[in-house]
Amino acid sequence: MSEIITAGDLNIDLHNANETGLFKWLLASFLMGKRIQGAIAAKAYQVIVEQHHNDTPQKLAQCTHRQLVSMLGQARYVRYDESTASRLLALANKLNSEYAGKVSNIVAASADRKALEKRLSEFEGIGPKTVEIFMREAAPVLF
Repeated sequence: MSEIITAGDLNIDLHNANETGLFKWLLASFLMGKRIQGAIAAKAYQVIVEQHHNDTPQKLAQCTHRQLVSMLGQARYVRYDESTASRLLALANKLNSEYAGKVSNIVAASADRKALEKRLSEFEGIGPKTVEIFMREAAPVLF
């Protein structure tokens, strides 16, 4: 994989702004937005989504903190495993409770790109880097 990991590198389909692809890319962007090697973040995504099938906010929210820490550890995503597990659960729970579990509902509630970026940054653990990574590939299909 190149230094910049794309949705395509992770077999994430963003065409037509489909919900599954948007959530998977948000999750991958979240993991890559931390100060951790891209390859390790990509592996963590693969363990969580592909190996353990947590490919929706509903499934992710059903994981326990300990299960997520274990999955992150499996990918050697250990530096931030405890805080990342907590924030992944917070991400899934907020997405489920405030946006009916759909990234597309965040988009629909946003007047423009700037408003979408602001809403994304309101999720615990999503900072400017995560927003930048997500928007790099999501913006062309959303706007």
